[in-house]
Amino acid sequence: MSTSVDATAQPLPTAFGGQESPDAEESLAIDAIPLRHWGRWISAAIIIFLLLALLWSLWHNPRVDIRYVGQTLLQPFVLRGVVVTIELTIIAMVIGVVGGVVLAVMRLSQNPVLKAAAWGYIWFFRGTPILVQILFWGFFGALYPTIFLGIPFTGIVFGSAATGRLYGAFVAAILALGLNEAAYAAELVRAGIISVDRGQYEAAHSLGMSGGLTMRLVVLPQAMRVIIPPMGNETISMIKMTSLVSVISGTDLMTNIQQAYAQNFKTIPLLLVACIWYLFLTSIMSVGQYYLERHFGRGFGQKEAEAAEKRAERRVIKRAQVHNA
Repeated sequence: MSTSVDATAQPLPTAFGGQESPDAEESLAIDAIPLRHWGRWISAAIIIFLLLALLWSLWHNPRVDIRYVGQTLLQPFVLRGVVVTIELTIIAMVIGVVGGVVLAVMRLSQNPVLKAAAWGYIWFFRGTPILVQILFWGFFGALYPTIFLGIPFTGIVFGSAATGRLYGAFVAAILALGLNEAAYAAELVRAGIISVDRGQYEAAHSLGMSGGLTMRLVVLPQAMRVIIPPMGNETISMIKMTSLVSVISGTDLMTNIQQAYAQNFKTIPLLLVACIWYLFLTSIMSVGQYYLERHFGRGFGQKEAEAAEKRAERRVIKRAQVHNA
C-alpha cells in the first residue's frame, strides 16, 4: 500500500547539505537595524546654526536698520521702480521669444541666406556683453544723431527727427534686453524643434498641411515641453538683468534705489530692499514656471502614464456600467 507524502512537511536543505526543519526559519530571521547617518545630522545642525547666527547678526546690526527697510519697501519710488522692472521684463521677453522663434526657423531653413543671417545675428548678440549692448543703445544718438525716413540710395526723405526725441532710456533698455534675449531664445526654440520626432512632420504633410501650418499646429506645441523649462529660467534671469539698465538711468528698481542711497547714504538698507523685491518677483515667476511645465508636460513620464492608464480604466468601467444599465 502506497502512502502520500506532503512536500511541505519535508525538511529544508541547508547550505552544507544537511536538513533543516521549518521551525528553524524563525530562529534564522535577520534583525535588521537601520543605518544611522550621523554625518547628515551633524551637517544639518551646523548649517542651521550658521543660518540662525547670520539672521541674528543682521537683525541686531545697526547698519542694516531693519525698521527703515520695512518702511521703505512700499515707498512710491520703490513701487514705481518695481512696475518699470516688470514692464521691462515682459516687453523684453515678448520681443525675445518672438524673435527667437523667427531666428530658430531661419536657422533650420534650407535657404542659405536666411540661415547665415540668423547665425550672424546670434553670433553677434551672444558674443558681446549685455552691458555693452545696453550702453550702445543708450548712446545710440551719438552714432546717429538724426533718424531719416525715406528711400535708400535715392536721396528721397519723407521726414527726419532727432534720435534723442524718438526714444529715451526706457526704449533703449527694451531694445538692448529684447534683442539680446532673442539670440538666446533662438537656440532654446531650435533645440525644442529638433527634439520633435521627424515622423510628426511626415504625418502632418501626409494630411496636406503646409510647412508653416505644420510648424504652428504640430511641431511647436510639442516642442513647448522642452522649451518651457529653460525659457522660464531666461525670464527669471531677465528680471535680474533689468538692474543693468541703471547705467543709462532706466528708471527701474535698481536705478531708483541707487538714486535714493546717493542722497541719504543708506546704502545697505536700500540694497536689502532691492534684494527683497527681486526675490519676491523671481519667486512668483518660479511658481508660474512650475505650473507651465506641468501643463505642457502632461502625458510624459511614469506618473503621467500611470494616471492616464487609470483614467482610461475608469472610462471603460463607466461605459460598461452605462451599457449594462
